[in-house]
Amino acid sequence: MTRTPPEAKQAKGLSRYLSHLPAVLGLVLLIGAIYVVQKEFRHLKLKDIGDALRAIPTTALVFSFIWTILSYFILTFYDRLGTIYAGHKVSYGRVAFASFCAYSLAHNLGFAAVSGAAVRYRLYAHWGLTPFQIGKTVAFCSLTFALGGLVLGGAILFLEPKTIPFFGQHLPVVALYGIGAGLWAVVIAYIALSRILGSFTLRGHHIDLPGWRMALVQVVLATVDVAVTATIFYALLPDAPALTWTIFLGVYVASYTAGLAANLPGGIGVFDTAMLFGLEPFVDAPHIVGAIVVFRLYYYIIPLFLAGGMFAGNELLMRGGAVSRFFGIKPSPAGQPAAIPAARWSEPDFAVAAATTLVAVSGALLMTLGVIAPNTDYSWLDPEFAGLAYHAGQFVPSLIGAGLVLMALGLAQRVNLAWTATIVLAIAGAGFAATQDNQFWVVVMLILCAALLAPFRSCFYRHASVLSGPFRPATALSLIVLTICVLALVLARHNAIVEGNNAWWAVAAASGVPNAVRFAVALPVVLASIAIWLLVRPGRVSAETWGPEAARRLRALGGTPPGKADGLIMGEAGRAQLAFRREDGMLIGLGDPAGSPGDKVSAIWRLRDLATQEGRSPAFWGVGPDLLKVYRDLGLTPLPLDGEGRIADDRAPDPPAGLYVACAVENDLPALTRLAPDLPVRSPA
Repeated sequence: MTRTPPEAKQAKGLSRYLSHLPAVLGLVLLIGAIYVVQKEFRHLKLKDIGDALRAIPTTALVFSFIWTILSYFILTFYDRLGTIYAGHKVSYGRVAFASFCAYSLAHNLGFAAVSGAAVRYRLYAHWGLTPFQIGKTVAFCSLTFALGGLVLGGAILFLEPKTIPFFGQHLPVVALYGIGAGLWAVVIAYIALSRILGSFTLRGHHIDLPGWRMALVQVVLATVDVAVTATIFYALLPDAPALTWTIFLGVYVASYTAGLAANLPGGIGVFDTAMLFGLEPFVDAPHIVGAIVVFRLYYYIIPLFLAGGMFAGNELLMRGGAVSRFFGIKPSPAGQPAAIPAARWSEPDFAVAAATTLVAVSGALLMTLGVIAPNTDYSWLDPEFAGLAYHAGQFVPSLIGAGLVLMALGLAQRVNLAWTATIVLAIAGAGFAATQDNQFWVVVMLILCAALLAPFRSCFYRHASVLSGPFRPATALSLIVLTICVLALVLARHNAIVEGNNAWWAVAAASGVPNAVRFAVALPVVLASIAIWLLVRPGRVSAETWGPEAARRLRALGGTPPGKADGLIMGEAGRAQLAFRREDGMLIGLGDPAGSPGDKVSAIWRLRDLATQEGRSPAFWGVGPDLLKVYRDLGLTPLPLDGEGRIADDRAPDPPAGLYVACAVENDLPALTRLAPDLPVRSPA
């Protein structure tokens, strides 16, 4: 048996820790945001925010909306130039549609490069672009946006270095100038490389740069886009003589960068806190929060639902045959052209992603804005119940909001328990809202959450940790902690009387409440959130060691056992199985899963989860065309195999063997090319 060198083990361990860095960074930034809010803005009242919203002039709302339209219009040229760079020019109407759908989803879900890429893969593949061309388009769009931030960030660090939130007052001006010069140096180097080299090789990969003229257009386009997007927010603020557009731009760029680094949906919490902190010396907090609410409505929420409706309509057109059969429309007579068939798009479907985002937004509203006010009198029913309902009407909805935010994370992981819990929490929140005065819109919002999720039960196929495998001590501990936290919140709430809105976070942040009570409220919520996530998160994946019995079961499901394998993984329902090998830091699935079609997708996702647990990169060798969308959803690029089992030219639309390899091209393609002669190639099903 070959022993792994110590250096390789150390590198593997380091890689595993680094893979968790984005999540840790997001958590740290979110905790920092909560700390700043409770320290600096604990005296903020909802009435003041409402007054600030009503005080925004109609002209400001109109101009801000116009700037929003202009911003999304500029974004369409990212995709337009990207398809030209990829070598497959697409009509402007199509790239505008793809750009609007992709950016609307990416802005709301976070991880923009991944969530936006899923939409682009779906649309551009249908319009004839190959995986390599789509990957180049996605990379071009991501790079273009980064260039704009670098240009404006460098400019602000030279013109208004002290306006940068958190850092401007603590770093010396010389250091800020140096950072700004570094940002500009990156942009200048990119244009220079495009002019001088045109292409280069990085870690064995040949990379073609756009021409220097296109690179220059990229920089100008991205700079204008970021400036226009900032102006959406700036137009909503009241007049403040000391707050120039340049100063505001510095605050906005720094805040938006922090939101991106947090990898949270829409940078929620982090972006908002940075804006509050950066603008507080110039504008009072209620007006800043009011501008944030309208900005998020214009730039995030409205585009998301517009794009969702447009994308759903496009799906109906692309699946014209199924729609026609549903409505009883007869197929076209012989001789007339038939509709182009479209492959099914697996999870994450745009509709599911939109519903997940609505859950997160609804939870944030319930938790942070205190939309449910205790206005209903229950004394006619029972005086004791009236007091309990009064306190619950203030406190429980904010806890439901925190629960919905947690469930949104579970929904993003496709956990079936999160689907059930979200519907229960949404209905419970709607029930509380229905007992209050003038809260009909809250009821509608929460019922809409439940209604949007209800038809997609099959999309959430991963078992939660609490339901995976035998009952473990860690699961019991999480349940015990959760029970204790709930009881502690009931006792703490009974002693926490705060005027006005009385959400749990308001109690923790209020200055008039004893520190002991604030601590008694905040700590149980934090511990309960951790316990809930440990229970709801996807369970750990285990695999069976490869042997004669594993090969027999795979053959019984209709699969062809490979000559060499390291293990066998099953789907969530146990009705699909997939053999795999461990090679060169990768976990390679050998072909498509065999077994029940309804369980094949979960087998693929479970192999991805197993690879993550082991600190490896997932890849799939010799897969057919039917499940390519699933592999793309994992962030992998399908590449065709030729008749001899070698990786073929991506430009060939129909590979001779009808088989593909799905992998992370930038990391795993060289290793898979070396391993190709030793990997099995089956006949496509």
